[in-house]
Formats: sequence, structure tokens, C-alpha cells
Amino acid sequence: MSAFRTSAANLLRLATDGTLADRVAEHLWSIRHGVSPAERRSWMNSLPVLAQDLADAGLDQVEVLVEYQLPLTSRRIDAVLAGVDPRSGDDSYLVVELKQWSYATAYEESDTLVAVEHARGPRLHPGVQVADYCQYLTDFLGILGRRRYPLNGAAYLHNAVDRDIVDLLGRPVTEQSRLFTRQRRGQWLAYLQSRFAPKSGAAAADRFLTSTVRPSRHLLRYAAQELKDRSQFTLLDEQHVAYELVLHAVERARKANRKRAVVVAGGPGSGKSVIALSVMGELARQGRTVLHATGSRAFTQTLRRYAGHRSTRLQGMFKYFNSFMDAGANDIEVLLCDEAHRIRETSVNRYTPKARRDRARPQLDELISTARVPVFLLDEHQVVKPGELGSVEVISAYAGKLGLEVEVVALHDQFRCGGSAAYEDWVLTLLGLDGDGPTVWAGDGRFDLRLAESPTQLEAFLRARQRPPGAAGEPGQTARMSAGYCWPWSDPRLDGTLVPDVVVGEWARPWNVKSDRSVGDAPGSAFWATDPNGFDQVGCVYTAQGFEYDWSGVIIGPDLVARDGRLVTRRGESKDPALRSRKAVSDDEADRLIRNTYKVLLTRGMRGTIIHSVDPETREFLAALVRPTREVETHYEQNGDGGGGRTFD
Repeated sequence: MSAFRTSAANLLRLATDGTLADRVAEHLWSIRHGVSPAERRSWMNSLPVLAQDLADAGLDQVEVLVEYQLPLTSRRIDAVLAGVDPRSGDDSYLVVELKQWSYATAYEESDTLVAVEHARGPRLHPGVQVADYCQYLTDFLGILGRRRYPLNGAAYLHNAVDRDIVDLLGRPVTEQSRLFTRQRRGQWLAYLQSRFAPKSGAAAADRFLTSTVRPSRHLLRYAAQELKDRSQFTLLDEQHVAYELVLHAVERARKANRKRAVVVAGGPGSGKSVIALSVMGELARQGRTVLHATGSRAFTQTLRRYAGHRSTRLQGMFKYFNSFMDAGANDIEVLLCDEAHRIRETSVNRYTPKARRDRARPQLDELISTARVPVFLLDEHQVVKPGELGSVEVISAYAGKLGLEVEVVALHDQFRCGGSAAYEDWVLTLLGLDGDGPTVWAGDGRFDLRLAESPTQLEAFLRARQRPPGAAGEPGQTARMSAGYCWPWSDPRLDGTLVPDVVVGEWARPWNVKSDRSVGDAPGSAFWATDPNGFDQVGCVYTAQGFEYDWSGVIIGPDLVARDGRLVTRRGESKDPALRSRKAVSDDEADRLIRNTYKVLLTRGMRGTIIHSVDPETREFLAALVRPTREVETHYEQNGDGGGGRTFD
């Protein structure tokens, strides 16, 4: 179940006897490992207040869904109330965001960002936050799409009086963004009574929790509309904070005539590219000068194809990091540096004339200089190539040295991997990038992780799930195979066919095409992840990075093997030219790059991942850590959810 469910009466009973926090923690422990002390304190301070209010309003039969997990994400809502509408007799639902704040003000005159006492950095206005939750649920839950009335939302600042949050009360109120304080408790109780009858909400809760889940919005499918017409995506919490911070920085920088920088850090599937595209769309519609840049050929070429569909002007908005060697200071208002972990020391390459090499500046200096508001979106665990230096610390320090104000936003939510933060944590501990060591994956009902005894079995599993969109508009499913760079990579044969370089026993398949030009039916490298014909080739990290597909197959090569209970790297087994020289790349750096490579490959899947290791001992090691799960696939089949994902990295 995606929430701890109980009646309002039982919620009050558990709060009264002091066991409520334990019960909620016990539920969460069953689907994820670990509950923080801050979460426990929040439950103990806020949930008893909500329980007492429902009792005093005579609504002890309303069902309360505590810590409800939004579909396809790791984000949780404090509470969703389910019951009966007193006017119509229909199901009635209310999203409730509980805040313990006692003092908060507008952040630098913003009406969407707030500064909270004792909290670091700006927070999202609670009314905006709860309205986003309502919009997201309406977009994804089938039961809400059929409703005659909109989903309602309210933020309850139960420790605050009006005068201490007066800045927050000036924002216009909608049915999805009402705000109540302790001082307005009487209004809050009356509002609850207007939304719910004193009847059982059990049936309404049943329907809410078993609702079908609509397919998520794939970034590429909506990219052109995002830039041309209107916003296509609902941003949540830190995502929305990052979005608002960029827009806020643009306005403040213009008024004060002073540069600002924003750094957005988050793991795979946390929504960095959705933020970037949403910011681009909004600024472009405002007539601002904004560009998007990456260090990835595949990523940039794909965005040009999809986001710039039939528009050379839009295609020209997507650049590379090395496109700004000759740019003047503050030539543009905003530069969105997506995949900023791929920033290099300089923009110089083998084609750069000697005269320009001699006067080359640091690439980071070029990117910061060219825009009044440079924005960097990155994941430090995705550095997979020597010379890539983008990190929060490096970028913040460099911008600070130049005298820029720097805002840093950390994204903690997961919108890939079925919204399973537990799976991402499992990958990090497996690879030794976090935690004390590998843990057992027992499944969390959100992501399907499997092992294959052979690459033949892996390919057959994926092929059975790869299907194009239906004629009636039904979403399809995407699947891809990828592998560590442990096999040679040949040029195409003279007859225009690819060489099956990736050989495991009797199984052999070619790598993805090296160049942007198609070879036979095989798409150019930039489109391996998005063209259906990419299925028959094995992708490498450089073509998989930044993309996603429903089902991911990963072949772990001999460069990462299990020995003595842990995975160890063997750089001598890598065929990556970038790792050949021990002078250029130390053993420690090579170890980190190989682990980061598999971190990228193992976190491309939206629904599930199937893994095969070419090393027998490693297969035994993984078999002890992965318990087969099938409930996720059944869940998707029942809900009809399919077709791509919500976001790139």
C-alpha cells in the first residue's frame, strides 16, 4: 500500500497512546529501509493535531492516508483525507500539507518562495506546494480525471499565528491552495465539515488507492509543446523551488544589474532536465534570451530533433559546452547547463587551432561569463569520463570567487525507477558509492529487479516487453540493452553492417553505431535510446547517459566483479580508450569512473532492470542479493501504465 491508512478515530487513538509514530514507521519500513528522527518528530508534532481536529469536527469516520506516496515518484504527501461529500454524496478527497512553521516571510519579495525561520535556503510557498500535489494527482490518477469536482488541497500551519506569516497570506487562494493557521482553527474545522459528511470514508479510500495510473509524460514527447505553447509538466517541491529560483534570479539580476548563479544537484530521475526545459519554455514565452547546453552529443542532438521539431530557431537554442569560447560577457540572460557534471577543464579539442588553444580559458569561466544567470544541473555520481570536473563544490567555489551570489538546490525525489528511492539506494550501496556495503533487494512493489543467467535470456526478456504505441493512441513500451565498455568497438564493415563485438559465449551483438549517421536499420548513436531500431544494438554509457526507457538490461563486464563479498574494479579489462593511460588516469580515478558507469547504466529503467554478469562468481554474489519480484509487472499490467517516463536526468 502507498500510504499508512487508518480512520480518523484510530489516528487519534494511536496518537493518544503514543504509538502513532511507531506504526507509521513500521509501515514505511516495510517498503523502504530507514526512517529519520526528523520524520518521527514531524509525525509526533503534526498528526495528533490533525487527528484531534477531525474528531472535534465530528469526522472521526473519515479515512486518513498518512505519508501517501505519489504515483511514479518517491515523493510523499503528509496526508490525504477520503470521505463523502456532504452536498453531493460523491467521494471527497482533500490533500493536506502539515507545516510546523511558526515564523516565515517572503523570500526576497517572491510570492512563490518563502524564508522559514531556522531553515537553510528558500522553501516553496505551502499553498503552491499543495496545489502542485493536487495537479499531479489529477494528471495521473484515473479516478480523479473522471470527477465532476476538482481535487481540493489545503496547507495547515498549526503552530503559526497570522502576524508571523503575514507575507504568505497575500497569495491568491484557490480550491487547491487554501492556507490555515492555528489562529484560524475555527475556519479550518468549518472547512473540513464543508468537505466531508460524518460518514465512513472507507469506500472512497478503497477507490483512491486502487485507481488506475495514467502513463507518465515523457519529456521528448512534450518537449516542443513545452517550448512553444505552455507548461506540460507539474514540478514538485524542490523541483518547483529550483524553477522559481531561476526565474527569481533572472528578475533580481535584471533589477540589480548583478549576476547570479543557481546550482541544482540531484540523482538520476530527479527531474533536472524537466526543470531545465520548463525554465526554457517559460523564459522563451516571456521573450527572454535563454540557451540550453550540455557536454553530450547524444543528448543535445536528441533535444534538437524532438524539442526543436520543425523549427530551426528552437534547434538553435540547444548548444554544447564548448560553444561559448568566443561569447561576450552576459551575451544572454540565462544559460542552462544540463548534465553539468560533464563540464571539462577547457573547451579545447583536437580541432581547435593553436592560436585559440594558447588563449583558452577554463570552460567553467566561459559558461559563467556568457550569461547573466548561469544555471548548472548535475549529478556528481555520473562523472564517467576522465577530465569531467562538474561538481557542486567546484562550481560554487568558482562562481563565488568571481563574486556571484550562488543558490544551491538539492533534489531528493525519484521519478525514474518506478519512483523507487530504495532501488537507487540499493545501486549506490551495491557499487560502493554510498553506505557500508551491499544490501539485499527484497522488492518494494514499485520497481522490478531481476537477474538473467545469460545474455540470451536477458535479451528475450526485454524483447518481449518492447512494443510500439498502439493505433488508438495507447502508449508503447521501450527496452534497451547496455553494457560496460569491455569489448572492442569496430567500425562498420564495407558492406554497411555492424560488427557483433559484444561477445558472451555464443551470444554476440554489435555496439550502438559510433557516428550520428545511421548504418542500415541501426540509428545513429545520438538516437540509439529513442529510435525503436536501437534495440538490436548494445548501448554504452556515452549513449545511455541522460536517457531513460521502460525496461533496462545491463550486462556487467569483467571490469566489475565480486570478490570477497564486494564488487571490485579491474581497469585492465576495460576497452575504454579514456582509461588506457595510467599517467593520465590514476587507478583510484579509474575505479570511480567504472563504478559511476554502472551507476548510470543501472538507473536508466522506468519500470525494471534485468542484469547479467559475465563472471560466474559475480552472478552468485548477485543471486544472494536479489530476490525475484513479479508484483511490479502485475501492477503495471492492471493499471495499464506504460510508455516512456516522466523525465531525463
